[in-house]
Amino acid sequence: MKRILIKELNEKFIGNTVKLQGWIKTVRRLGKITFMMVRDRSGIVQVVYEGDKVIPLIAEEAAISITGKVIKEERAPGGIEVHTLKEGIELLSGVVENLPFEVKKADQSVNPDKLYNHRALSLRNQKLYSIFLIQSALMNGFRQFLLQEGFTEISTPKIVASGTEGGTELFSVDYFEQKVYLAQSPQFYKQMMVGAGYERVFEVGKAYRAEKHDTSRHINEYVSLDFEMGFIENYQEIMDMETRLLSWLLNHLSLSCSNSFNLLGVSLPTVPEKIPAISVEQAREILKEKFTKQMPASGPDPAGERLLSKWASEELNSEWLFITGFPSTKRPFYTMFDPLKRNITWSFDLLFRGIEVTTGGQRIHDYHMLTDNMVKFGLNPEDYTSYLDIFKYGMPPHGGLAIGLERLTMKLCDLSNVREASLFPRDRNRLIP
Repeated sequence: MKRILIKELNEKFIGNTVKLQGWIKTVRRLGKITFMMVRDRSGIVQVVYEGDKVIPLIAEEAAISITGKVIKEERAPGGIEVHTLKEGIELLSGVVENLPFEVKKADQSVNPDKLYNHRALSLRNQKLYSIFLIQSALMNGFRQFLLQEGFTEISTPKIVASGTEGGTELFSVDYFEQKVYLAQSPQFYKQMMVGAGYERVFEVGKAYRAEKHDTSRHINEYVSLDFEMGFIENYQEIMDMETRLLSWLLNHLSLSCSNSFNLLGVSLPTVPEKIPAISVEQAREILKEKFTKQMPASGPDPAGERLLSKWASEELNSEWLFITGFPSTKRPFYTMFDPLKRNITWSFDLLFRGIEVTTGGQRIHDYHMLTDNMVKFGLNPEDYTSYLDIFKYGMPPHGGLAIGLERLTMKLCDLSNVREASLFPRDRNRLIP
């Protein structure tokens, strides 16, 4: 008999025999009757076994195959349950030692390190499982939107000869006879592909930052959602594209992941038709006047981001806020600057619910301007010849952004730590599983 998924069970199956396969979520024995909640990737159903003999090795989290009759039962979850006999239960794989924690309580009181040590097991918890269904839908939606906007998906190297931001915060790697690095971002390659004639490109890929942080908002390996677009008028076009992207994404999530959000007990935010934007200097004044907080020269720090998000939510009725005009000394060398105020860049961050989830801006497209700026940053253009080459041959005005997938997931799911939104977190202290 062919297996069917639990989500496929409905009233048309009542009275029929079906085959299900999954894991035992809970077992409850009442005299001669055993109740099992069985879970597969699609849902949960109650299975009832009537018999005198206790089936050995039937325990929570065992993998089983059930063949039984579908019965209508209003008291059961979904109004349907499956009745089976001993011969209809096949143990596919038992539990060979005590569980490190109760899976059904893994989202509540289990030490996070224990959860990460047993990550695959912890994800059998429905709420934790739902986080990564949402994250999968985010990546899928990101792709769908950009493809329909004329972007081409690319996949760029993660082993590179130098960093995109002057060689800082890099993980070095032994590569045959030379030292190389793990890529901080696909930035150089995105720009090169715009110049190669594709005009609009995007990537969903890993990025690596050797920052020695140990905070709730930082991990050292993360997924970056990047896009770059050519022939732009200004960096406002990039912000407008992201606004449309986010609006489309949230609609996509509401259609595809409503059950997951309901299970997590969180609601999706709305995206304004135009996300409000303030400059770094305006942010400085708001923090000073509204919250008596001094802002660092580089821009809002984490506490400032939280306060500015609070201000935007209360004063502008928006959970999203663009911060623009960062100092050129605090942005990478390739960032376009205002020709009238050379110390100010045409760049932005996007804050969402108290944290920066996006960094972007317009890039320098003129070869001589770019090489001059590299020198000002203390870099030798000869070390970047493969990157600079395409800029000699007609590079259009362009710009783009990067969205931190885990941070966006964390805030959409109302999680307290970005590691909860990382499938297998990598930070200063964790390299397994």
